[in-house]
Order: sequence, then structure tokens, then C-alpha cells
Amino acid sequence: MIIVVGLAFEARIAAGPGVHVICSGDGRNLAAKLTAAIAEARTLVRGCPGIISFGVAGGLAPDLQPGTCVVGSAVLSGENRMPISAEWSEKLLRAIPDAVSGMLLGVPAPIAHPDEKRALYLKTGAIAVDMESHIVAAVGQAHDLPVAAIRVITDPAKRALPTSAVAAMRPNGTTNIGAMLRSVVKRPRELTALFQTALDARAARAALVRGRQLLEPALTLPQTT
Repeated sequence: MIIVVGLAFEARIAAGPGVHVICSGDGRNLAAKLTAAIAEARTLVRGCPGIISFGVAGGLAPDLQPGTCVVGSAVLSGENRMPISAEWSEKLLRAIPDAVSGMLLGVPAPIAHPDEKRALYLKTGAIAVDMESHIVAAVGQAHDLPVAAIRVITDPAKRALPTSAVAAMRPNGTTNIGAMLRSVVKRPRELTALFQTALDARAARAALVRGRQLLEPALTLPQTT
């Protein structure tokens, strides 16, 4: 099983027996990494049963609170709507209490401002946004592999993602605390928003850990996708 994440802390949560975790960071080389991992898995006796996009997401639907688990029903990238394994998604929804189903929007960079989130929600109908699921869905489709997506809301639609938080994101998925502090010094008014972002991230992290623990029985895919 291949699980794709965007951040280093997500990779630590996702890791487990029988799982190959790919941390995409800024996503630039994700398609190549994922293609190579699929090729390697297919040389093994059991091959590659499927791919899961796992991690945090920004909220687009206004009612989604930090810590809400979203199981993707489809993934939208531009005008391209890519399918998700319906049977696998149903199995995940049964395994994770209080999870909601909805379409995910894939983007190349964080969506930080509430106005932009609202506009995307009204335009696309997607309820959450992340930077990996669209790449996972496209590669899965190209290799005829089932795909599922489990994303937990970290920054809700009504709140802006502070510039300081975005500045702390390294291309490899780790956090640059020094860059964050330098950004806060330049924008001290962001300190309150940054504290709220940390609280939101804490709720999301707890939900991710819980979701990963519940995920184990659902890692076995249905026979049809």
C-alpha cells in the first residue's frame, strides 16, 4: 500500500507495516516518485494494491471545523474531475466515525485567504483543498490503480492562513521555525492568527492520529473499484 502525504509530521503518522509512505513536500516531483514506487511495488509478489492521499487540508465548505475528517468522493484539478474508488471510500467512511464525504480540490500552492476559499467553494463545489490528492488521482488513473483520499481540515474556510505559517513550509515538507519567527517579526499583528492556526493544527493532528489508528482494517481494498 502506498500512502502519499505532503508534510513530514503526516509521514510519521502514516507510517506502519506494509505501507510505503511518500512525502511530497511541495509536490514538484510527486508524480515521478509515485510512478517509481508503483513500478517497484509491481516487481514484488503482491504488487501495489492501491494509493491513499492522506493528511491535512484547507476547508472550503463553511461548516467544516478543524479536525473534521473528509473522505474524498472525487478529486478536481482545473476542469478535470477524477474518480475515487467508491467502494473503498465507503469502507473508509464506515471505519472512521464522523467522517464526511465530499469532493476535494487539488492545487499547486496553499489557498490562504477566506475570500479565495469561498470563491473556490462556490465555483467548484469542492469541500476541501490540498496539494497532493489531484496528483495521486492522476497517477492512479494512469496506472489503473484504485485511489482513496483521507484529509483532515486544519484551516477552516472562515480563517486566513497567516503568511508566517506559509513561510515556514519547506519544499521537503518540514517546518522552518526560523523563517516563521522572522516573518512574525516583520508582521507582529499576525501573532494572534498564528496562535489560532497552531490550535487548529493541533486538532487536525489529533484527528489524523485517530484516523490512522482506525484506518488499519480498511487498508484491505474491495475486489472491485
